[in-house]
Amino acid sequence: MGRLDAVLAALSGASRSQVAAWIAGGHVKVEGQPVTKVSLKLRGGERIDVSPPALPDARVEAEDLPLDVIYEDDYLIAVNKPPGMVTHPAPGVLSGTLVNALLGRMPLPEQPDYDSEAGYRPGIVHRLDKDTSGVIVVAKTVGAHARLAAAFKDRETRKTYLAIAAGQWRADGPARVEAPIGRHPVQRQRMTVGGANPREAQTLFTPLAAHPDGHGRTLALVRAQPRTGRTHQIRVHLAHLGSPILGDAVYGRSSETMLRHALHAHFLSVPHPGTGRLLHLHAPAPDDMLNAWIALGGAMPSDLEEPPRSE
Repeated sequence: MGRLDAVLAALSGASRSQVAAWIAGGHVKVEGQPVTKVSLKLRGGERIDVSPPALPDARVEAEDLPLDVIYEDDYLIAVNKPPGMVTHPAPGVLSGTLVNALLGRMPLPEQPDYDSEAGYRPGIVHRLDKDTSGVIVVAKTVGAHARLAAAFKDRETRKTYLAIAAGQWRADGPARVEAPIGRHPVQRQRMTVGGANPREAQTLFTPLAAHPDGHGRTLALVRAQPRTGRTHQIRVHLAHLGSPILGDAVYGRSSETMLRHALHAHFLSVPHPGTGRLLHLHAPAPDDMLNAWIALGGAMPSDLEEPPRSE
């Protein structure tokens, strides 16, 4: 008797986070039916079937890959991640990731609680989607990792993204979206407003420039400031506004002008794990997004690279 995740963890010896990933990934059935709720109450006597995915090899090779380093000291390294690079190895992706590139440059702190479902992620504190470019911070010591992770969890960081949105949102003023996000009940690789086990999600969108596209839609160059850190949060919230990100084939549609989703981690402020002082990091807007915006007839705002004001 008890919660499904707690019971499975006790029976299997796996971590609660690993068990939760099995459940979210559709690898657990109760009485022959797939379940997605980790907090499902078991009465006792139920048949539970678990078919965990194959374990990836935790041995990740160091690779000599170029990195655009924004900042580095003894505690951390901040990188301008290019689009197309996966943050850390995961099942089916064991090379070409940011972790591979970093291991080719330096040792990373050990990851004793290696979780196969989440991927081998030494030093990784937060992630960016494969096609999202921009600022990402990686810890270089175990202590720095703990302090940075706590800062993200306690919302002591300030993240600002740049996006191109296209759709029905008029974009004539800031919009604050407060809509919980959960996993899509059918398409498990997608997130959605509501969904399974939704969690609080807040994002402030501020248009920097906007113009009609001639087909009844508004194109907007948008500054996005997420207050929470849910998976695909900005992409889901802009789609919720009716203006998905340009080139986002998952939550909107592909684009001939923008060959990936037009989302960039532009600014990040985070307490330094050694001094406690705010470290302000900046990755300039990428050429592919700027070129796409201009090609679509957009005007370039003069304050594009100025740090955002505090919320």
